[in-house]
Amino acid sequence: MNLQLDENGRLRHLLTTEGIPRELLTRILDTAESFTGVIGKSVKKVPLLRGRTVINLFFEPSTRTRTTFELAAQRLSADILNIDIATSSASKGESLLDTLRNLEAMQCDAFVVRHSESGAAHFIARHVSPGVAVINAGDGRHAHPTQALLDVFTIRREKGAFEPLTVAIVGDILHSRVARSQIHALMALGTGEVRVIAPRTLLPAHIQRLGVRVYEDMDAGLDGADVVMMLRLQRERMRGALLPSEGEFFRRYGLTEQRLERTRPDAIVMHPGPINRGVEIDSAVADGPRSVILHQVTNGIAVRMAVMSMVLGGGAETAGSGREEVAS
Repeated sequence: MNLQLDENGRLRHLLTTEGIPRELLTRILDTAESFTGVIGKSVKKVPLLRGRTVINLFFEPSTRTRTTFELAAQRLSADILNIDIATSSASKGESLLDTLRNLEAMQCDAFVVRHSESGAAHFIARHVSPGVAVINAGDGRHAHPTQALLDVFTIRREKGAFEPLTVAIVGDILHSRVARSQIHALMALGTGEVRVIAPRTLLPAHIQRLGVRVYEDMDAGLDGADVVMMLRLQRERMRGALLPSEGEFFRRYGLTEQRLERTRPDAIVMHPGPINRGVEIDSAVADGPRSVILHQVTNGIAVRMAVMSMVLGGGAETAGSGREEVAS
């Protein structure tokens, strides 16, 4: 049984992009598209989740993800509660399950969870009460589904159909929950070719089984790409000397204007952030005309609005009716 879906195939939790069918991924993207009009209005709220309570439960630091989830909940008219784990009872030894039970007793409707341990979001989803939704905001090296969804949403807005595209994902594939979620989403959506580019020490074993093409040479991997997704070097998750130096990494795998010339003339550049300038990407590229990095941040609000509205019982039709209610 797919823990993420209910008996009717609707989204109950969002834990990973793996196993989500193309039709449902497309429905999420379409719902997000319906919310982009709301974001552009002077009054940026719809009443879809009025009376609902969403709890941001972040065991790891975050800026973009936590803030955009908070904004998304507010724009859906939900009550949002941010739990500071460093000052919560968890710092006194309270177990994760006890923390959940106490928060559930406050009549919350959804948990947005970021945790350093892979599988934490699945664990929580298996133990929450019926009717409480769980959205994975990143768990260890495992998954970051809303980041992948906002990435593919950005690609669709910039490029249209996925079938003709060649997408290159570059950098620390081994430690990147974003890369894993991106690959599953891109493959499910029928992307023409997905490439991963990294030194051998930063490539997961057997990654070819996911259907991607693997390159250790940056220049060859970028040839003819339509989309270049750069990844952050995640030194906090590395054990041992996987890289000689950040300078050497930039020399071999950093995205510069010269390297970008190997891609298609209309190729776009993406990065999930935070950016290590001069390590993964040159500032001239990150701030250049082909960069859609800040568009990704903006699109993250609409995508997270879509996910929250769907797991809490709404959907594209409800999003549309919510906009009409505000407009009237």
